[in-house]
Amino acid sequence: MDFLIKTEQFKTFSELKTINNPHYSILVLEGRTSFSIDTNLYECSGKNIIFLTPYQVLQWQNAEFESLYLLQFHGDYYCIEYHKKEVACNGILFNNIYAEPFVPVSDSVFEDIIQAIFNIKKLENTTESYNQSIIKTYLQLILALCSKEKQINSLEIDEMDSISPEISDFKEVLDANFIQNKSVAFYADYYALSIDVFSKKIKKKFGKTPSKLIQERMILEAKKRLHLTYKSIKEIANELGFDDEFYFSRYFKNHVNVSPKVFREKVGISIVAK
Repeated sequence: MDFLIKTEQFKTFSELKTINNPHYSILVLEGRTSFSIDTNLYECSGKNIIFLTPYQVLQWQNAEFESLYLLQFHGDYYCIEYHKKEVACNGILFNNIYAEPFVPVSDSVFEDIIQAIFNIKKLENTTESYNQSIIKTYLQLILALCSKEKQINSLEIDEMDSISPEISDFKEVLDANFIQNKSVAFYADYYALSIDVFSKKIKKKFGKTPSKLIQERMILEAKKRLHLTYKSIKEIANELGFDDEFYFSRYFKNHVNVSPKVFREKVGISIVAK
């Protein structure tokens, strides 16, 4: 890797056409934009923070920025799993396939985040341990502020969400069954719905088709096991229900754009790996 943590400021989105690398990325932007992440389309306006995990692909479709900042850090520098007791961001800001990968923030929170980025920028090229501790404190502040905003927004959405109450537990059902059951028909049958009706309800609630969610849940689990365990790729492929590691590798590369081997080499194995 060429850096462990880095901040950049951009004047136009054309300066940052795509993001696809082994780092965690936080984009702090003000303006109106449309973009895709792993082929899923999104739009946002105002002050928003976008979160990307390693090798998620972001591409701008259209954008009018007043400001755009990018903060990237490697998992070896700050492990979101290791620090989960301090800042609960894994599954909230990162690695959440069921929610939009960005969070709108208030003016005051936006300014606090920008200031934290400026403070990191001043210290990011220093190597003294105390300066690195200060940088990580600012990074934790950014994650904590955004986690709080995301959870508040999620509670408000849940309170207003009356879409298809009969599939309200779909996340739990998918989490429990995605390895053994990869077909949309299984989940439609589970809810006693036709595939067409079930698919429309899921798309309306989550903004993605059920087949897309099943694929993303599988890839999320594959990434997790590559990063958080020392198990071989063959073992992981077998645990995830693939006939052989070569088919698993093709499946993974088709969705992530790098092979499981490259993903593990570039992203690394976490310090909490078992």
